[in-house]
Amino acid sequence: MTSVASNPATTYSEIVLRTTPPRASRNQLARPRLSLSDERFRDRPVIVVQTPPGFGKTSLLGQWRRECLARGAAVAWITADANDDLQSFLHCLVQAVRCGCGRPHFGNQLETLGAKPGELEGVTAWLAEVAQTSLDIVLIVDEAERLSPGNVAALTYLLHNVTPNLQVVIGSRSGFDTAVADLVDYGHAVLLGAEDLRFRLDESASLIRARFGDKVNADLAACLHEQSEGWPLGLQILMTAVEKGSDLRIRLLPTAGLEGSGSEHFVGSLLANLAPEDVDFLVRISCLDLVHPDLCCKLMDSAAAKDRLEHLIRDTPVFVVSDDSEWVRLHNLIREVLQHRLSSFSAEDRTELHRRAMGWLADHGMIQEAARHALEAGQNEVAYDLAEQCLYEAMAQGHQETVLRWLDVLPETELKRRARLRLAVAWALALSERHTEAELLIQDLLETPDADSSLRYECALIASGAAYYADDPDRCTELFQPWVAAQPLPRALPLQQMHANRLAILATLNGDPAGARRIIQAVPQGDFGKEYRYGSRLGAFIIGFSYLWEGQVVLGEQVLRPALVSADADLGRRHPLSCMLAALLAATVLERDLVDESAELLANRLDVLERAGTPDTVLLGYRTAARIAAAKGIEHRALDLLEMMYTIGTSRGLPRLCVASLGEQARMHAFRFHSETCRVVVQRIDEIIAYHAGIQGRLWRRSIELIQRLAHAHALIANQDWPAAALALETSQELVEMTRQERWRIEIMALRAFVMERAGQNGRSLLLEAMNLAQTFGLVRTFVDAPPGLADLVSRAGNEAGGHKQTPTAEAARPVPPRGTAPWVVPSMVLTTKERQVLELLARHLSNKEIAQAMEVGEETVKWHLKNLFGKLDAGTRKHAVRRAQLLGLLEGMQ
Repeated sequence: MTSVASNPATTYSEIVLRTTPPRASRNQLARPRLSLSDERFRDRPVIVVQTPPGFGKTSLLGQWRRECLARGAAVAWITADANDDLQSFLHCLVQAVRCGCGRPHFGNQLETLGAKPGELEGVTAWLAEVAQTSLDIVLIVDEAERLSPGNVAALTYLLHNVTPNLQVVIGSRSGFDTAVADLVDYGHAVLLGAEDLRFRLDESASLIRARFGDKVNADLAACLHEQSEGWPLGLQILMTAVEKGSDLRIRLLPTAGLEGSGSEHFVGSLLANLAPEDVDFLVRISCLDLVHPDLCCKLMDSAAAKDRLEHLIRDTPVFVVSDDSEWVRLHNLIREVLQHRLSSFSAEDRTELHRRAMGWLADHGMIQEAARHALEAGQNEVAYDLAEQCLYEAMAQGHQETVLRWLDVLPETELKRRARLRLAVAWALALSERHTEAELLIQDLLETPDADSSLRYECALIASGAAYYADDPDRCTELFQPWVAAQPLPRALPLQQMHANRLAILATLNGDPAGARRIIQAVPQGDFGKEYRYGSRLGAFIIGFSYLWEGQVVLGEQVLRPALVSADADLGRRHPLSCMLAALLAATVLERDLVDESAELLANRLDVLERAGTPDTVLLGYRTAARIAAAKGIEHRALDLLEMMYTIGTSRGLPRLCVASLGEQARMHAFRFHSETCRVVVQRIDEIIAYHAGIQGRLWRRSIELIQRLAHAHALIANQDWPAAALALETSQELVEMTRQERWRIEIMALRAFVMERAGQNGRSLLLEAMNLAQTFGLVRTFVDAPPGLADLVSRAGNEAGGHKQTPTAEAARPVPPRGTAPWVVPSMVLTTKERQVLELLARHLSNKEIAQAMEVGEETVKWHLKNLFGKLDAGTRKHAVRRAQLLGLLEGMQ
């Protein structure tokens, strides 16, 4: 179509440019979870991607375009424009098919149709001609929010009348969710929003590794992902900012910030393009944690604020938007810069903003948020009253860090005269490394005249929790024992759950993990609100821990994975409970040899575990991280992590962590037969236990005894004293059988078989039993993290027994490496088989004669195919044809 569109501003050259697909970025991230081969996109004639700016809509459409070409479909591309009338839009539809589908004569009869604005005969004729083609066509319309109302109506009509060989993909910032609502309801369309396109950690890590290589490890990549909140544009901004620094490790730390760098420059450029009224609006609402249209009206004292907010959400990339709520928030990268500008406002202006926000939030029952604004507004007494109303509920919902932040600003006099506030603070302190402070508050509470039985019961819950965080299981049991038979009021569901959780913890510590699960499963289940949800998540944590205690990693993963996904979404990735769940799940998936996933789960979380994790999760987190490093051949990093665990044990007064650190070091050195190093390590273990044995109780000594016995056994293996090692392992096995720690029992059985073979005895039957149990429980790494000779022994025993099948490893699922750099043609329906063959040879710079010899045809046949190629590709020369094919995505592998 070489005619000029009816709109004088829309020339043929403009139409050609808008129907030419954009250039694909060299480092663009392919996102398998959003592939068109996914079940949710299958057999859907209409797909709409609707997100605010900066979420990578065009990149995703480009990925889908390449996928469609690879599966043989023809792809027509249109980048929408606001200046088009209906006739110009029809011309774009025709040119898109001509260009993308290699059909230069498509739509010739439509040129004379003469469609008028508001008439849809041209769209109907276009659909009819598409239906008559022999191609499966995918029409992609990007930036559809720019379309005029008439063209939106035409596109909506097209979406509701797609032909069987047509699929339509729309990329838009807004407006099309309502247009396809009926199609979504009937299952004919799928709608993707911002949350669907937000990067997940593995996607951010892949992009970061492609940019920085080995300069950025998993922890720093996770930190960068969390600062960007999965916002694709935000991640690009941060990567550009940190690239300017010489020390990426320092610049990516959470405390380092990015002031004066990429984010500030980006926000400054963005604000420069906005109207002054919009800039002032954004700066003023930056005082809010969460933004609502009605709250903005109150804050700005103007009903027009709602429309301004809607316009800014639609046209700027500064908000984090939920797909199903009016509440939004400013992106942290943006808000930091805006708050810096807000600090230049007068104190009176800032106080008035906080006062208005406090009033609206308090009136709408958002007491916690209102309390913060009251404090910022200088209304301290009001702030303390509001805090007393909400902080206990905040603690019940798992927001202990919010409570601890208030503790930093609350005067001691206010804390002493507000009992409910003290109770919330005591809970928050108990569930952290500050458990000693919690016990002091509990003493104050119990000394009050109104300390009835319900208060004493809750104080016992808090105190026993503090003892558990202090790694004193005997005292935990002693403090709660008088209340074991207590029955919290039926209406106090959070306390019922906490009661069950405490009983389950005690059952696990006493070697009855199955009993622990029965206790938690007896608690009423259901969605009883936010206060109940946190305790329920703690219950899932205990169930997962009990399965890991038994070595039931498959069952543990089934419980822990959904619990972690939910906790990450609701509480945040660095919330203490999320980190504790991640530590358990990381240990679980590592046992199944999913090394990379285990590392991803722990990334940027160990520091949270260090200050707010239970002793067991700190132990599991650091030990798992050390084993991951060892599995990747970075032994110096593994030993460094174990030394860090030792230091944490010293600083928090948790000697079991010190012993566990040394026990794991003994294990690592034993499997390399470092006998002298093992001797020194075991001596240190004995000294620590001898010092604390008289102080600690029976349960603590039992938890440490297994580590000590195994360390001695490992030292004997390192010294190759096989008879003594066999005896030490046998006594260790008796202990794990008493405590029902099946994973350790299987490893000890395998080590016993190894030692027996080295001592000249027959340990084959013992080894086969261990192998069978490991396969049953899904413990793949049991025989990987072992002495080198044990792996050979397992291989021989498996072959003799008819083959031993292990659980598939992460490495087995690695993708097939990409093709080489030689040109190759995508198997699209646009070209025939012979035309594709000619194009590939043409791209390799072969002459007509050489092409004819390669294809075993005559030169005239080659010329005939070249003529057809030139027509379909709208090319005039051989080089032009190759470049056009590359532009259209029909030719890959070109340099």
